Amino acid sequence: MVNRLKNRLYNKSLKFKLWLYFILFTAIIMTILWFLQIVFLNTYYKSMKTNEIKKIGNALVSEYGKEDFADIIYSTSFKRGIIIQILNEKGELIVTSIDIGELRIPRAGPIETTMFIEKLLDSKDGKVLYTVDNLKLGSPTVVYGAILRDENGEDLYLYINGLLDPIDSTTSVLKNQLIIVTILSSLLAIGLSFIIASKVSKPITRVTKSASRLARGDYDVIFEGGDYIEINQLADTLNYATKELSKTEALRRDFIANVSHDLKTPLTLIKSYGEMIRDISGNIPEKRNSHVKVIIDESDRLTELVNDILKLSQLQSGVIQMEYTTFDIGKITENILNRFQVLVERDNYTFNFNYDKETLVIGDENKIEQVIYNLISNAIYYTGEDKLVTINIKNLGEYAKFEVQDTGQGISNEEIDYIWNRYYKLSKNHSRAVIGTGLGLSIVKGILEAHNVEFGIDSTFGKGSKFWFQLKIK
Repeated sequence: MVNRLKNRLYNKSLKFKLWLYFILFTAIIMTILWFLQIVFLNTYYKSMKTNEIKKIGNALVSEYGKEDFADIIYSTSFKRGIIIQILNEKGELIVTSIDIGELRIPRAGPIETTMFIEKLLDSKDGKVLYTVDNLKLGSPTVVYGAILRDENGEDLYLYINGLLDPIDSTTSVLKNQLIIVTILSSLLAIGLSFIIASKVSKPITRVTKSASRLARGDYDVIFEGGDYIEINQLADTLNYATKELSKTEALRRDFIANVSHDLKTPLTLIKSYGEMIRDISGNIPEKRNSHVKVIIDESDRLTELVNDILKLSQLQSGVIQMEYTTFDIGKITENILNRFQVLVERDNYTFNFNYDKETLVIGDENKIEQVIYNLISNAIYYTGEDKLVTINIKNLGEYAKFEVQDTGQGISNEEIDYIWNRYYKLSKNHSRAVIGTGLGLSIVKGILEAHNVEFGIDSTFGKGSKFWFQLKIK
């Protein structure tokens, strides 16, 4: 059963298919060659011989009347291997291309001569061309005839006779040669096709082995090309895919580690302060209330993290539906900034909000409110030592552009495409955010993509970053 499966897989391999197709192609070519040489050779020769005799006859008709006409007949007959004779009206021989002293003159019998002259006289242009079977030679011959006008006004008849099948020996030689050529061609085709099939399939086999390593999670694998543009393009594409998969895998591991970190921390604090209430501060109201507050805050933080993870999953799966309304984006921003007022009082943050007039935009108010909140939270987390965050709302006519600017270190060109990923950090050392859960930008991207609006980031490394998005104005 195993051997049968291996044979079946081998029969479907590219190497075997290329070898098989090459052999089939060679077999078809040799079959056509045999067919043409053996089957059509006689037919082609007869057609060619007939046309040749016709041309010779027409040429002799035009040469008739010259003094050396007899010599022309003799030389033509000798070169072409045909019989040329001049007959009178009685069918008697006047001129022949064969010397009587050397050979017996092959001539037609009375019946054949009579039939020849009758056909010639019945022809419209005084010329005939037909094929007859020569019983004496046992072979068909082609006969050409033409009426020649003598100087005395007597009609003479040009008679040309040529064999149609003088190539039996040639055909036999061709058959023997074809047998040798077929054997040599078949051996050459088998060897050459095997080499070509191996050369073509070898780089594909290498790519397949590398792909198997990639499937097992080896992201250090390198796909090698070959001698073909298509294979090189495939290898380059797979190398690029491997690089991206490696980045995705790194992000996945970071995401799991970061979520585990953010889940573990509040759970540890909740447990610790719960034990402290049980063992120490249970009967001391001030300490008990302080410890209970920590438990409540960490529980809220844990709930926020879980909600953000669920929300992000819903956005990415397309479950959440947008409810479009008209609202003032400036007022929403003011309300959100009021929620961050504690940072102004406690940590000396500064929010520079530039907003001139009422700007009504179209979108899902609750979702856009979350986008603005997350962008401001991100700016608070990454802004510089001056703790300055600038928010601008610009009326562009058809669209309103919302901008959040921080004064942090900015983002390098290599990392700027990955900041929208979940838990992506510009530094590998993850720490708990001052505000939010670390999933803010991923949620922002999901909401804005659902709105089908333009958004992006303008960042200069060392000078801060500006996040922005646009909404259509009512």
